[in-house]
Amino acid sequence: MTAKALAFAFAIAATVAFAFVLAWGPGKPVREAGRTGTPAIGGPFTLVDGSGRTVTDADFRGRAIVVYFGCSFCPDVCPTTLQIMARAIDLLGEDGEAVVPVFITVDPARDTPAVVGAYVANFHPRMVGLTGSAEQVEAAAKAYKVYYAKAETEAAAGSDEYLMDHSSIIFLIGPDGRYLDHFTGGTGAEQLAAGLRAHLG
Repeated sequence: MTAKALAFAFAIAATVAFAFVLAWGPGKPVREAGRTGTPAIGGPFTLVDGSGRTVTDADFRGRAIVVYFGCSFCPDVCPTTLQIMARAIDLLGEDGEAVVPVFITVDPARDTPAVVGAYVANFHPRMVGLTGSAEQVEAAAKAYKVYYAKAETEAAAGSDEYLMDHSSIIFLIGPDGRYLDHFTGGTGAEQLAAGLRAHLG
């Protein structure tokens, strides 16, 4: 199996696993206390942007954010999904100005602030790339119920040439910082734009 095919298979498997956890959790749906029917997704995080500035979830208050976890070394799933996010925001027209696309790496060892900053600039001028320490990234991923792990292959052993297995989910967080919806990584730009407009329009 080629590296691209392996990465795609990993992303699909992680997405299915996320959907299962979101729907069932450890024996029951994952819910936010006191908010019937609302999945407990998202929350506080402290990360670092492409300029090396510390960024927290509170910095986005007043604006909706669409969040995707991935890595810059991803061969196909991540760049495709970020292109879809960027296109969806542009399709919203003026309404898209109130939405910030956010990319959070799950590979902080290779995705330094400079790397994520340059990476997201390829997709949208307002896209924010975030990284941090391994502990900071782990905390953010845990808050969003995102699965990720280094793919165990012979090529990965003792090398920087490895793939990351991770969920492929786009999250919509409202201006108040609360989870609104999520979309699979395979959602098209028009469908994503319609979903965003339904919540924010």
